[in-house]
Parts: sequence; C-alpha cells; structure tokens
Amino acid sequence: MTNRRQFLAGAGAVSAGTLLAGHALATPAQAGVRGSLLGGGLSFAQTQQRLAALYDIDRSIVNFDAAYYGAMTKSVHAAYLDKVAWVNRYNSTFLRSGVPDMPRDQELDKSRQAVADLIGASLEEVALSGGGTEGLYALITNYALLKAGDAVIYCDADYDEMQYAMDYLEKSRGARVVRFSLPEPHTRANILAAYEKVLKETPRAKLLLVTHVSNRNGLIPPVKEIVAMAKARGIDVILDSAQAVGQMPFNVADTGADFIGFSLHKWVAAPLGTGGIYIRKSRLGDIEPWLGNRIYSADEIRSRIPSGTVDFAARLTIPAALEVQAAMGIEQKFSHLKALRDYWVTRVRDVPGLQLMLPDEPGNYGAISAFRLPGMDSPAKAKAAQALFVEKHKLLVVAKAGLASGAGLRVTPALFNTTAELDRLVAAIHQERRAFD
Repeated sequence: MTNRRQFLAGAGAVSAGTLLAGHALATPAQAGVRGSLLGGGLSFAQTQQRLAALYDIDRSIVNFDAAYYGAMTKSVHAAYLDKVAWVNRYNSTFLRSGVPDMPRDQELDKSRQAVADLIGASLEEVALSGGGTEGLYALITNYALLKAGDAVIYCDADYDEMQYAMDYLEKSRGARVVRFSLPEPHTRANILAAYEKVLKETPRAKLLLVTHVSNRNGLIPPVKEIVAMAKARGIDVILDSAQAVGQMPFNVADTGADFIGFSLHKWVAAPLGTGGIYIRKSRLGDIEPWLGNRIYSADEIRSRIPSGTVDFAARLTIPAALEVQAAMGIEQKFSHLKALRDYWVTRVRDVPGLQLMLPDEPGNYGAISAFRLPGMDSPAKAKAAQALFVEKHKLLVVAKAGLASGAGLRVTPALFNTTAELDRLVAAIHQERRAFD
C-alpha cells in the first residue's frame, strides 16, 4: 500500500514551481512577491508578450470568448495531466477516502482552503462544485426559508440558467416570480433606482438573485449597495459571481452576500468543471442539503453539493491555477483585462450607428463588453453576425440575447489576446458596419 509520504511525493512529482519555471513564470514563493508577473514597470506590449508565452492556444480563429472558459496556462495544464495520471494509476485506492494512507479528502481540502483564502472565507464555508452553474442551482433550489406565496426576484441581466432555477421555485415551492429589466443606459444611478423600485413594490419578496458581472454585456452593478438594500428589507441575496472570481478583486466580506456561487474554470483558469459555493457559516442551515444528501452531515457545507464521482484531478489542480493567479496579482490582472477592453472600444466609438452596450462609468465594467451593429435588431441577426465574424474574419465573438433592449455581440478578451488581434476585431467592425442596414 502506498503510504501518505509516497502519495505526496508522487502527486507532486511535477511541482507547480518546476512547471512554471519552464514557462518564464515563477511561483509566488520563487518570486518573493505576489503580482511579480505583471509588475516591474512592464509596458503594455511587454505584458502581452509575457502573458501570451504562458499559453498553448490555437490562433487559427481569434478567441474573444474568455467569459466561457479561461483556458489553462501551459503550467496548469501540465499539472492537470500529472494529476490525471496519478488518479488513474491509484484509482479506487485513492477515490475511497476510507483506505488507510490515501488522503483523498485531505488533499481535496487543500484545494478548498486555497479557494477559501482566495475569496476571504473559511474552509468550512466553501465547497467545491462542478462549475458555477451547478453551485448556483444548489443554492437557489435548496433555499430553505421560502414559503408558498413569497416572491423571488431576478432581472434580464441575470444568467439564463439561474433565471430557470428561480422560475423552478414557482413550480416546486409555490413562489411568485418577479422579473424586471434594468433600464438603459446601465448607469449606477439607473441600476440602483431599478432595484429600489422592484424591492419596494414587492412586499413579500424573500429572495433576490444578483449577478456580479453580467455574461450578456459585462455589466458590474453596485453589488454591495444592492445586497445592503435587500437585507434592509429582510430579503436574502444569492450572488452569481461566476464571472467575478478571478477576474477582479473579490472578497466575500466586500459583497455583503451570505450565499455565493462561482466558477473556477473561467477567470481563475482552473480545469473545466471546477467551481464552488460560499455559505456564511451562520447561514448554513438556510440552504438544505442537496436532495436530502446524507453522505456528509447536515452541519457540513459539502452536503449542499452533489456528491457523485467528479473529476478529482481537476479539483486537485486548483491550487496550481491559483499559484499562477497569485504570481499575476489580481489588481494587475484586472487592470490589464480592462485595458484590453478599452483598447478595442475606443477604436470603434466613431462607427456610425454602432451601439456600445455599457456606459464608461468607473467600476461598471471589466474585460467583458458588447456591441450592436447598425440594424442588428434581433437575436437571429446577432447569430448571423456571429457567424459572419467567425467565417469571414476568423474572430469568435458571441451572440447574446436576453436583455430587454435587444441582442448584442459579446467580446471578452483573454489574457492571451494581443492588441494585434484586437486590431483585427476593430477592422472587422468597421468593415461590417453596414451588414444589417
């Protein structure tokens, strides 16, 4: 039987430090300071060059869809393959947590603790999930305080599947679903006024879904103020931070929310199918165990997530992804992502009839933004525009419907994208400005 020491030696045979060193990136321990990768007075072009070298990415089509999947760096991908090989070799002797000297849960807790540290939570407040969507379904559908006739609220900027989960509460729990649209332009004042209005006009409101960063157009609403507004009326908030964790500075205390779901395969760039939930320790009892799950006890947050067989290698790789994130520094990373967004946006403002779907207010956007070509006035035309950009220009931008104001094309630069690729996007927008006139 492999003992614990042998396990740790084997699992760490390809250490994160060794892997990162092979790709011009030191771990925080090697570098001595967090944020060393993007620090040191590098120019914007030098930063792009350094970041691009970290990835092995197909560039036959320029990918502006980082909001879907962040893509692992070469070092994280190598660490993942190492974990896959190790889990496959030891298979059930590792997967069955009761086998002596094979510390499955202890190793997974290292990933949980790394995530907890990332978001400013404790280990007992974090459970890993199969992505943000799974985690948020668990929080919404198992919210325990809802009574028949209570109202649940969401808006048009919220993610489709989370809207479906809120709708499910009508059928399963007898809740009244209240839907509203955020007024455009999406200014801070307009957003706060819209939430104030819907909360005031819904006296039996019990649960509010708030999206931290909209997947439709990149809107970052004033989350802390909205959560406080809801709490003042006795309304709980489930915060969808799938697009926030890893993209921007994030701490659970800063949000004020007691229930948060998030992805790790988007902006943290861990392997696909990784995410998590946060439940404030004092509120654990207000989310029921997943479908009566008794694999873990009711006072354990992991009972709130499906307990079937998962990609253990992916979850074991999370700390390696977080090492890369730490070496970048979240402030520097967010600043670079916003700079990529600003680069293309400022170069298409003069396109006649083009609609940019977010006003440039401080704090209301990050990497994600969206636009409408003149005459692109339906979801069908948005999909046609996506196909046009892919087939003619080899650029992946994504048609997104759902906002009351209409569909748009979402652009999400990744860390591996360059200004040369953004210049291609700008040229394509100018060229196709009359495609739907």
